[in-house]
Amino acid sequence: MNPLIHTREDGTRVVSLRPSRRVLFLFEDGEKIRAQLRGEVDYSMAEVEAGELLDDINTDVMTPAWVCFRHRPEDIALDAYAGLLDEQGQRVFETRALLDGDFDVIVSGQRKGTGSSRETAPQAERYSGVHLVIAASFAPIHERNNVNLGQLMGSYEQLARLQAGEDIPLAEFTARFDPITRAICESGGLFAFVQAWQRGEVSVAQPDHGPRPMTMAEKIIASHLAAGAGGQAQGGDASVKPGDACLVAVDGGYSHEFTTAQVHHFLLAEYGPDYSVKNAHKLAVFEDHLLYAGSVERFAPFMDQVETLRSMQREFQAHTGVRDYSARDGVSPGICHQIAREDFIDPGDFIQATDSHTCMGGGNNALTWGVGATEYANLVQSGVTFVEVPESIRFELTGELAPNCTAKDLMLFILREYAVAELTLNRVMEFGGPGLASLSMDERATLTNMATECSARSAIVEGDDCTARWIAEHRRGSESVEPGELLARFVAPDAAAHYDGGVHTIDLSSLVPMVAEPGDPTNSRAIAAADSSGEDDVHIDIAYGGSCTAGKEGDMDQYAMVLAEAQKAGLKVAQGTRLVLQSGSDAVAAYAAERGYRELFSAVGAELIPPGCGACIGCGPGVSDAASQVSISAINRNFAGRSGPGSLYLASPLTVAASAILGRIAAYEPGMFRVEVPADGPLGLRSE
Repeated sequence: MNPLIHTREDGTRVVSLRPSRRVLFLFEDGEKIRAQLRGEVDYSMAEVEAGELLDDINTDVMTPAWVCFRHRPEDIALDAYAGLLDEQGQRVFETRALLDGDFDVIVSGQRKGTGSSRETAPQAERYSGVHLVIAASFAPIHERNNVNLGQLMGSYEQLARLQAGEDIPLAEFTARFDPITRAICESGGLFAFVQAWQRGEVSVAQPDHGPRPMTMAEKIIASHLAAGAGGQAQGGDASVKPGDACLVAVDGGYSHEFTTAQVHHFLLAEYGPDYSVKNAHKLAVFEDHLLYAGSVERFAPFMDQVETLRSMQREFQAHTGVRDYSARDGVSPGICHQIAREDFIDPGDFIQATDSHTCMGGGNNALTWGVGATEYANLVQSGVTFVEVPESIRFELTGELAPNCTAKDLMLFILREYAVAELTLNRVMEFGGPGLASLSMDERATLTNMATECSARSAIVEGDDCTARWIAEHRRGSESVEPGELLARFVAPDAAAHYDGGVHTIDLSSLVPMVAEPGDPTNSRAIAAADSSGEDDVHIDIAYGGSCTAGKEGDMDQYAMVLAEAQKAGLKVAQGTRLVLQSGSDAVAAYAAERGYRELFSAVGAELIPPGCGACIGCGPGVSDAASQVSISAINRNFAGRSGPGSLYLASPLTVAASAILGRIAAYEPGMFRVEVPADGPLGLRSE
């Protein structure tokens, strides 16, 4: 139970600060944080300006990848905020700094917990003794993880009152939540709540509306409303609306070696050695994220912990019988999100997994999003999860992309125009419209994958013949399915559906190649023309094409198109620049091999890596080694330190390949590579 919660004699539950404990303010000025950690100064909310506080604290900062090698939350807490660095690249929080600071409360600015869904981030705070988290706003998954851990979240105004000595009714902190979320938070976390529900001590009232027009997300949730503790969908003609608190049956999910150990640890602790899971045939484990950890020098000290994670994942798989996508002889079948969409995510499914880019499955006309290890452990054991129906925002696509533009450019545009204004925050991004037909399934998967960078709950794409054919072509053996069977499963929005985020029409033909500048995916802009004032005369050391976002078949086609043009012109990767290409699954690798791409990529000087995660999470070839290095990458996010200490730009596969040939950031233009012999000089490269 949260130690800040007390019960008065009249039964009222209130929140109050403990006099012996402190409040930590996360200022933009790292020295002001250090002074608090050393115990030299304490601040009150009354004397702090909100603008002084850190915005967009991402979960990579709270618990960098190397901290996540530990599966016990108590050990994770030792290095809370290890990724918060000062201007000199030095840690602001040393080992045990938060743990030894006697803090009850931690305070920051806008959008706390952006980026990865890793639950280790709030665990690091809770197991350091923090029980109240104050911020102007929270990223959706991070907020949910706090709730599941029983962490209270509040506002600046509430903190000022608490520091003035006031006891505040607990209901003020939880009133904004739906009844189920409120009960979870007030119960002390999800495990305590679920076990009370399974014992019949807590009942869940499902929504009871009359017929109403619904979005795609609402329709899928309505069709999965669970009928009691058995966890089966009740079916029927139920309807839901945003804000409804629902008990929802889950079709399937997956975890990877960064998270499975915690899931196994929690289930053993809560349910004992004989625990079981529901729907094992549609659950999976993947060995993809830490595949190359042994080759990364900074991870060498943690390889014993990595082996422990791998071992515990194997134990979980053997215990439960879920699908096994473990590495064989050091080679992974591929990245979880890519394989899941290939192998088992079907139209109309409701899928949960322990990674923020689970939303990529929405390209299959399914509703999918990432959850923490606590929530995943509960839903695989019970077969159900508790959902507050999210709002939706619709993007109506028209026209067609120019030959040098991709879905990545569209997402960088949406990040700049809509995500920055928080129109996508905690909403399901729905994609449809006539322009959708011009986008391949792999391009649609890019749209849904990067919903995470928009701080959206998820994303979903309307289904069509292209969807049915693609899924059918990728299902093998006993998983085979006919396109006609899939058509009946498609979910489409009702014509009169309401979108709280609005309906926004985007003419694909109006888009231009984009690049996101280092620090945040929302820092996007159009790439300057070659004959401009030199805004994009940015020389690069590394170009990386891979990850779940950009390691698909269609992405390989895009790399190949640019590099084939370069090869025909007698060009290779620029001297001093390194191009690393990595497929997202063994199926993608086979696709590239069949088309001769491997030979092409090698011929122009690219390095080829087997399937799996890598540079995207700073764990494999393609990461920068020094702060002076500059990378351009087709991955999904570019937070500081995400892919090494250097500067990281985000762009499309086309732009990444073109930039690798030129050695500087440049937008691809069809036919841009030609070799001419000037009358008075050597061979030169011209841009048309």
